[in-house]
Amino acid sequence: MSITTNEEIHKFLEQAIAENEVMLFMKGTPDAPRCGFSMRTSGCLNALGVRYAAMDVLPDPRIREELSTISDWPTIPQLFVDGKLVGGCDIVTEMYETGELAELLGVPQPEDVEPEPPSVQPPTQAAPMPLENRLEN
Repeated sequence: MSITTNEEIHKFLEQAIAENEVMLFMKGTPDAPRCGFSMRTSGCLNALGVRYAAMDVLPDPRIREELSTISDWPTIPQLFVDGKLVGGCDIVTEMYETGELAELLGVPQPEDVEPEPPSVQPPTQAAPMPLENRLEN
């Protein structure tokens, strides 16, 4: 079993940014976002109908650390277009609402300017471990 180094993670992230015209780093996936900000950002891209690559930063905390060293941006999600950081949720949402995001991506702005986040079910959590009640006689 090989252990991935921080340098390997850093190179992988740089390569992902360079190889994908539209690259979204988020918590979770577009089909199953794990935070509202990631859901809203992917919802903006989905509403525009653009193809984009997405990567979940949650599996290893080093992904987020290395991404922040590349982008100099502390929060997630982070959207890159043509290798350049666009911003996080607030910036992407504002750009969507003004039509700037559609213009940047070369797609038409939808009539409905309110981005619709993807329809997802909340993550299922494991049932709590049953405890024996020893307080009653």
